Amino acid sequence: MISNPITGAQYLLRGLRLLNTPGVRAYVVVPLLINIILFSLLFALVAGQFVTFIDWLLPTLPDWLGWLDWLLWLLFGVAAAIIVFFTFSIVANLVGAPFNGYLAAAVEAHLTGHKPAGPERSIGAEVVIALQSELRKLVYFLLWAALVLALTALLSLTVVLAWLSPFLWALFGAWMLAAEYMDYPMANHGLSFSEQRKRLAQQRLLSLGFGGATMVATLVPILQFLVMPAAVAGATALWMERFAPPPQPLSTESGG
Repeated sequence: MISNPITGAQYLLRGLRLLNTPGVRAYVVVPLLINIILFSLLFALVAGQFVTFIDWLLPTLPDWLGWLDWLLWLLFGVAAAIIVFFTFSIVANLVGAPFNGYLAAAVEAHLTGHKPAGPERSIGAEVVIALQSELRKLVYFLLWAALVLALTALLSLTVVLAWLSPFLWALFGAWMLAAEYMDYPMANHGLSFSEQRKRLAQQRLLSLGFGGATMVATLVPILQFLVMPAAVAGATALWMERFAPPPQPLSTESGG
C-alpha cells in the first residue's frame, strides 16, 4: 500500500466530503461554531499586534546587510503565521474535544456500519476525559514548540541559515496537527497518546502529508472554519483505512 505525503493530504479532502453525509452532519454544527467564534476572537486580538511581533522576531542587521531585511521579514512572517494559526488550532481543539470524539465515532459508523466498541459514558465523563487528553497533548506540543523556538533563535543569528526557520515550523506544525486529529479516532479505540505517536511514526510521511494539508487549509480564509470537523472526519477515514489493524477472522475451531 502506497504511503506518501500526497496520499495523506488527500484524506483532508475526503474529510470535507464526509461532513455532508447522513448521520455525520448533525455532529458538525458545534465544532463549526467553535471555529468561527474562536477564530474571530483570535484575529481581532492579534491583528493590531502582528507587525510588532514580527519586528520583535527579526534580528538587527548591520547596514551592509540591510537589503536582506525584506526577505527575513517574509520568512519570519510565515513562521509567525504558522505559530498563530497553530495556537488557534490548539485552543479550538481544547474547547471542541468532547464533540470531536462524537464526530469521529459518527464518521466511523458511516464508514463501517457500526460505532467503535468503547464504553458508554455520560456527557460529563466524556468532557473530563477529553480535556485530560487535550492537556496531555498540549504539554507534549509545548515542549516541542520550545525546542523549535530555540532552534529558530539560533538560526536567526546566522543570516545564511535563517531561511530554514519557516520550514522547521512547518514540519513541526504538520506533525502536531496529525497527532492532534488522529487522536480522536484512535482514542475511541482505547489507544494511549504514546501508542498513537508510535503508530503515526510507522507511517511518518503519510502522517505529515495529512497534517501538512490541514495546516495549509487552516491558513485559507473561510476554509479554516471547516478545518477542525473536516480534519476529524479525514483522520477517522485515515485511521480506518491505513492504521487500524485488520479485523480478526472468526474462529473456525469446534469442540469434539
